[in-house]
Amino acid sequence: MSMSFVQISVRRWLAGVLATAVVALGLIAVEPSPRAGQAAACTGTSGVTVVVDYGSLGGGVQVACALGDPATGLAALQGAGFTVTGTQRWGLGFVCRINGQPTAATEPCVNTPPASAYWSYWHASGSGAAWTYSTLGATSYNPAPGTVEGWSFGAGVAPSITAP
Repeated sequence: MSMSFVQISVRRWLAGVLATAVVALGLIAVEPSPRAGQAAACTGTSGVTVVVDYGSLGGGVQVACALGDPATGLAALQGAGFTVTGTQRWGLGFVCRINGQPTAATEPCVNTPPASAYWSYWHASGSGAAWTYSTLGATSYNPAPGTVEGWSFGAGVAPSITAP
């Protein structure tokens, strides 16, 4: 029993679509992961230092280094080893949780959290420099190596430590 020209054409087309999908999935799977962070401030311009102040959530303040030149503040936060959860409405365009804080029981991360309890985003030009509230979101800001990124949970108050 022989196949018709149409059946052969359809099979070839499906094989091409399947091959394209496999190649696309392979490209996604081999996309490089962010570099692992160091659990201390960066040295010189080796990367971007990230400070996360858990404020009223407990857990104190954590400092880590995102090695290299992360393209965004979000990439610096993740590159320093912090896990990030966005909101259902805005995705990672609005950081709702860092390292699982606040918990889902406290903040469901559906929409933006209240102004009294959110992750505020800060910058410092280097060690010892003053904190400046970010006018851009973390996905739009490009921190330079040697600078410090700050995240503080609460009502928009700067991290409680001096930029390391």
